[in-house]
Amino acid sequence: MTRERRLTAAAVAVFLVALLGAAVAPGVLADPSTDDPVRPGHVSIAESPAISPGEVDGSTATLTLTTRIGHAGNPTDNVSVRFRAYDAESGLLATERTVELDELTGERSVPVNASLTVPREGGYVIETTVFRDGQSIDRERTRVSGLAALGTEVRFTESDAVPPLAVSVDSVDGTQNRTTLAVAASLTNSGQEPSGDLRVEIILRQAESNLVAARESTTIGAIGPGRTTDATTQVTVPSDYNYYVDAAVYRDGVLVDTARSVANLDPTETISPNETVREVEFEVGDFAGDEDTPDDGRPTEAAQTVTETSTPGFGVVVALAALAGVALIARRRTQ
Repeated sequence: MTRERRLTAAAVAVFLVALLGAAVAPGVLADPSTDDPVRPGHVSIAESPAISPGEVDGSTATLTLTTRIGHAGNPTDNVSVRFRAYDAESGLLATERTVELDELTGERSVPVNASLTVPREGGYVIETTVFRDGQSIDRERTRVSGLAALGTEVRFTESDAVPPLAVSVDSVDGTQNRTTLAVAASLTNSGQEPSGDLRVEIILRQAESNLVAARESTTIGAIGPGRTTDATTQVTVPSDYNYYVDAAVYRDGVLVDTARSVANLDPTETISPNETVREVEFEVGDFAGDEDTPDDGRPTEAAQTVTETSTPGFGVVVALAALAGVALIARRRTQ
């Protein structure tokens, strides 16, 4: 067999092997520009997570998360989405949840929903991570804050006609130098649901010293949507002083809102809610309580005392002894 015939036979053999391979595995001779049928499709976060409040109680709040995961290319399975909530201040992980997805096909996006229950305080960073075959392929972060105020739309009333705090004199006891004040806190529910039970705390601080002169609290029932109601309480304080009146409203132990007013009982001067504290003289004993203090002759903490003192080591007896010694020495020298 000549050399040319041998080359021709080899070429025919290669051609036959190629045809056989194409018949057994059609993809072997496929156009290299087409997608790899084995390679998974592209997966990513199509929409940033929308976060809305869910169930709220006294200590926790549930956040409802809604996002969409986009897909393109070949069918893809083993895809999961992990949601994590980190404390915005400390960076510590508060809670997490992972959602497993069914096989993704076609050019589309699919919704993914989850709920995270976190302590009802401060703010959080919500991290959304997409995994494929256990590998992270996309990540996004969203910050939420103001969880302490969730669950209620009750606030102290803000109106020119209706002040948030109305302070009036209820009675005066001249013998005990005490004045009883009636404090009415006006609260408005601007939400769409009843507020639930609330607690209102009133604190009076003597303006110049910032000492707490009185503290009282009261509870009120649910306030209907769009309704306004008053929470009234009485406090008794020493007369002839000026006071800052601070009020706070709580729901399930969570601080919701605060307000401040004043009570001017000093006839010589007045203060305003945003006035700087000044230093003046006052009697601490007036703020020691309403109990009678027995008069046993001992000075009180606020009373001024005077103590007589003498120069150390030079009393009258010592001075006379010194004069006698000087006279004796002088007598001996004259002799």
